[in-house]
Amino acid sequence: MGNRGMEDLIPIVNKLQDAFAAVGISYESLDLPQIAVVGGQSAGKSSVLENFVGRDFLPRGSGIVTRRPLILQLNNSNTEYGEFLHLKGKTFTDFDEIRKEIENETDRVTGSNKGISNIPINLRVYSPNVLNLTLIDLPGMTKVPVGDQPADIEMQIRNMVLEFVNKENCLILAVSPANADLANSDALKVAKEVDPQGTRTIGVITKLDLMDDGTDARAILENQLLPLRRGYIGVVNRSQKDIEGRKDIKAALAAERKFFLSHPAYRHLADKMGTPYLQKTLNQQLTNHIRDTLPQLRNKLQTQLLAMEKDVAEYKNFRPDDPARKTKAMLQMVQQFGVDFEKRIEGSGDQINTIELSGGARINRIFHERFPFEVVKMEYDEKELRREISYAIKNIHGVRVGLFTPDMAFEAITKRQIQRLKEPSLKCCDMVIQELNNVVRQCGEKMARYPRLREETERIVTTHIREREQTTKDQLLLLIDLQLAYMNTNHEDFIGFANAAAASNKRTVPSQATRKVGNQVIRKGYLNLHNVSLMRGGSKDYWFVLTAESISWFKDEEEKEKKYMLPLDGLRLRDIEQGFMSRRHTFGIFNPDTRNVYKDYKQLELSAESQEEIDSWKASFLRAGVYPERIKEEGEASSQQAEIGSMDPQLERQVETIRNLVDSYMGIISKQIRDLVPKTCMHLCINNAKDFILGEMLAHLYSSGDQGSMMEESVEEAQRREEMLKMYHATKEALKIIGDISMSTMTVPMPPPVDNDDMLKPFSNGPTPAGGGPRRAPGQPPSRPVGNMAAPAPNPQRASPVPMIPSRPDVPHRPAPTIPRRPADGNKPAPPIPGRPAVPARPT
Repeated sequence: MGNRGMEDLIPIVNKLQDAFAAVGISYESLDLPQIAVVGGQSAGKSSVLENFVGRDFLPRGSGIVTRRPLILQLNNSNTEYGEFLHLKGKTFTDFDEIRKEIENETDRVTGSNKGISNIPINLRVYSPNVLNLTLIDLPGMTKVPVGDQPADIEMQIRNMVLEFVNKENCLILAVSPANADLANSDALKVAKEVDPQGTRTIGVITKLDLMDDGTDARAILENQLLPLRRGYIGVVNRSQKDIEGRKDIKAALAAERKFFLSHPAYRHLADKMGTPYLQKTLNQQLTNHIRDTLPQLRNKLQTQLLAMEKDVAEYKNFRPDDPARKTKAMLQMVQQFGVDFEKRIEGSGDQINTIELSGGARINRIFHERFPFEVVKMEYDEKELRREISYAIKNIHGVRVGLFTPDMAFEAITKRQIQRLKEPSLKCCDMVIQELNNVVRQCGEKMARYPRLREETERIVTTHIREREQTTKDQLLLLIDLQLAYMNTNHEDFIGFANAAAASNKRTVPSQATRKVGNQVIRKGYLNLHNVSLMRGGSKDYWFVLTAESISWFKDEEEKEKKYMLPLDGLRLRDIEQGFMSRRHTFGIFNPDTRNVYKDYKQLELSAESQEEIDSWKASFLRAGVYPERIKEEGEASSQQAEIGSMDPQLERQVETIRNLVDSYMGIISKQIRDLVPKTCMHLCINNAKDFILGEMLAHLYSSGDQGSMMEESVEEAQRREEMLKMYHATKEALKIIGDISMSTMTVPMPPPVDNDDMLKPFSNGPTPAGGGPRRAPGQPPSRPVGNMAAPAPNPQRASPVPMIPSRPDVPHRPAPTIPRRPADGNKPAPPIPGRPAVPARPT
């Protein structure tokens, strides 16, 4: 073949493939050169492979038989046997057992009812009758599902085929039967799609002996009909009757040779047809392909080697039982844990997480969004507050008629409101503790190499945080008790009795509306609006702008196309349960007076992808004066209205005065609680946990158990280290092997491009256009094309031809002179022949 030295490349690539597969690196990631056999169902792909081996070893039957990719590695050897990659160390000398193992391994993954899988089976065959080749037998493309196959079986098989043939290092062996229209070939269609230049496609025509009488595939095999850059090779496989009759493949190859030699349409191509020639051609093509792709493969291996250098440098001299190594590793792990914990809480400029919020950012959101929202949720209801004040005043007066507003009513009502602040304060602490535990778990992920150390570290830290949780909660309750212990009515921000009474006389109650300052923009962002007609999908994302007086939504963030503006006066918030199939968190805006809020809808339903985003929007609505609804117990409202009755003007003024005093004092207390609760959690819990990790955790680890057992590696880590070292040495050996290969051997050049856009090449049955062929000497007969087909004419749209080597210029062609003829008109008389003039007579 002129390239014998390069044949060693194929066994080398096979070794690379096996070496990397053994350490968990599949052929997909390395993209090693190989040949994929593609074709329709029952096109004869498996028969071609069996002819290569010279043995019956592939499953047979009707319908889809190849249901998993089979990576077949053929190796020239003195002995004949096969072995599977999933059965290392076991050799098969009986090829019937190889067929049974393929069937069993296929059924093990896909089931026994025609299912398919893209997990390949690796089979290596050694034989003196084969040339070195690596082929992949893929499932035949089909149209109709059979058995338990899914309805999209055609698309599944197509995607599986494309998964292999899309790789630039994969040659495509496109198998098409001769007794079907080549223009409808599934194999050529896929090949044309992924390899439009035709540099990777080799055509194979099967079933030439089954064509109708009077027809042949001569035009195809001569590469005139639907030409390929690498051409077509015809083969004759055994018929189903021959297979069932156990006809020997050697006899079938002899019959194939006889068929091509004796057939009048193929005898002139006999030396370039048949299974042996196909095998030799594929060997040459794969060898050349490997040679061309070796530089790229070398670069890829070098990149992998450099990526592994850092880890391997640590593993090279690794001794798991070295006490010094364990101590050093433990100190490094604990120090890294403390650094990571501090960075996640305090934030850092390096290694910023752009996917989700870190622990510190989440705690900040709890302090400034979630906790204020919980405090406002505890805010009193106006009607209920007035009822309580009325009861307090009446109970203090008893049977007497009160002439003055009792200050004891103010103290009783205020203490009752302060008591309600305990719940949101404790809930804030719970949320902070939960985030701290999440941070501890995330920081412990780097200790996964030592599971016992990670477990012990997390136990020690979470135990300490749990202890600090109780201390923090006690301190928070103490803050509330301090507020209850003494009512400081001399506070500089307190409205005072005189101002409260004056305000009650003017009937100006400080309301939520008067507390707003201007129409400032509070928040902007995308929300999903559910109040959309079902014809348009039921919901849609809009850009919302929340101000102190209204909420508006636009088509997008450019805010050019406003969809609607909704005033916020009198509106309330409520939570809406998620739907059965919905993953979005939803809340609603409604009017307590049951009036329509938006078009014909009683409430405006909005949703976001995360609960955190919803909570943030709720906190923004609170700033705009839109408060959550208060769910009253059944029958509460009616009983309250019945008991309170009607109030006389004097009692109403007293209720209004107490109400103004309570509102002013609770504003002071709420501001202090919103300020002190985050500070208390930060000091007693977060900072304390950080100091404990950096200063005391190591001592607790030393005292908790045996250091040696604590620093034992996990089984997964030991396996990962072994695989890393194997991968490193395999990559290094592969680079050495590739580096020793001589790249100066001879190779067959790539054939020129062909025009296969049309089914038939132009001028295939007509005369050759003028100027389209070479010049010939006079008297020389015109050259005949091979076979009975006319030579194809050049495509007039093709690029200019390759210039010829300069030679002596041709002698200009001069036309021969024409002989003048008489005019064809015979009616005119012939012109007279001029003669000698007459001699005048001499005078006598």
